[in-house]
Amino acid sequence: MEVLKIATAGSVDDGKSTLIGRLLYDTKSLTTDKIEAIEKSSKQKGYDYLDFSLATDGLVAEREQGITIDVAHIYFSTTKKSYIIADTPGHVEYTRNMVTGASTSQVSIILIDARKGVIEQTYRHFFINNLLRVKEVIVAVNKMDLVDYSEEVYNKIKADFQALNSKSSFKEQNVSYIPLSAINGGNVADKSENMPWYNGQTVLEHLEALEPEDVFETGKARFPVQTVIRPKTEEYHDFRGYAGKLYGNNIKVGDAVTVLPSLTESKVTKIHFFDKQFDEATAGSSITLELENDINVTRGDMIVKSDELPKIEKEINTTICWMDSKKLVAGTKYLVQHNTNRVLVKIESVKNVIATDYSGVTPATQLSINEIGEVTIKLSKALYFDAYNDNKSNGAFILIDVATNTTAGVGFIN
Repeated sequence: MEVLKIATAGSVDDGKSTLIGRLLYDTKSLTTDKIEAIEKSSKQKGYDYLDFSLATDGLVAEREQGITIDVAHIYFSTTKKSYIIADTPGHVEYTRNMVTGASTSQVSIILIDARKGVIEQTYRHFFINNLLRVKEVIVAVNKMDLVDYSEEVYNKIKADFQALNSKSSFKEQNVSYIPLSAINGGNVADKSENMPWYNGQTVLEHLEALEPEDVFETGKARFPVQTVIRPKTEEYHDFRGYAGKLYGNNIKVGDAVTVLPSLTESKVTKIHFFDKQFDEATAGSSITLELENDINVTRGDMIVKSDELPKIEKEINTTICWMDSKKLVAGTKYLVQHNTNRVLVKIESVKNVIATDYSGVTPATQLSINEIGEVTIKLSKALYFDAYNDNKSNGAFILIDVATNTTAGVGFIN
């Protein structure tokens, strides 16, 4: 695993930015001038500790208010892995930002303030991770220093979260619990001497121990074509390759494949990765495929194994997280961006709004900003897709406003 993508979630002042800053500090990923700036700012504020949240809060408003407003992406590495952390805001009005940050992550860290325990926002954060099918969730019970490192407090929060976890329909999800104190580094990268009753891994140890099979979902191989490569040079006069990123599963030389939507069949003859050739490509690889016969393949087409065809339909039932201030109502037209394919669509019906506290659904005819609901969509031409639960990459899409070209919502095919 070269890169592990992590999303954080938590309410205001649960310590997300502090935890990330502490990880950066303990892995020696902060530059000297950044550490000096943190030391200087902490002194100016009269703190007797280093305020590591300053390492991640990039917006002036964030630093002034001590809250996270937008999604910040933070990069750091250890000798084992490289990490990208999406530090997402926890407020209910920033639900769309949290969905954006978690949508590409393989691991989620949900922070809980040990003084407050499981609260309403915890339900929403966990619901979104269920919706996005994030396989690995770390429940970080933070600020243990403010409850005298009480094992009893930790066990109560763990029991409450386990009760919440029982409501989840995503049974493949692995949930781990770690008590910590981000501000002084206890159980972040190093074991805390103040919690001898906890004998599990630290946050960093847990992340380092994760293997690809722990966090990546496997499905059927899907290869959306991004571009057709025709060099037409003397050396590669007749070369015709199809470039894109492979999702879901591996593909091999010799595999019988079908090109969608034309349903033309062929066979993989060569797999190129930059200037090298391979007999097999793994999911997540950006590659160029050569096929046995010259057939009509263009950007927006999809190459799949012939015995693993997706669904091909002109109407889809979806779950949508709405991100636009303009409400989503039946009859409106949008563009659906599905992999490399862009299709004009009409909203057939808005069925309901889904409560993010697991209390059920409410019948509705529209979705407002930050609401999640079930929506039926009619497409101007057939889409070749899988249910999101079967193949995340081929079951997700975004809705684009035709007039403004803004991303209005993100959807998951049921």
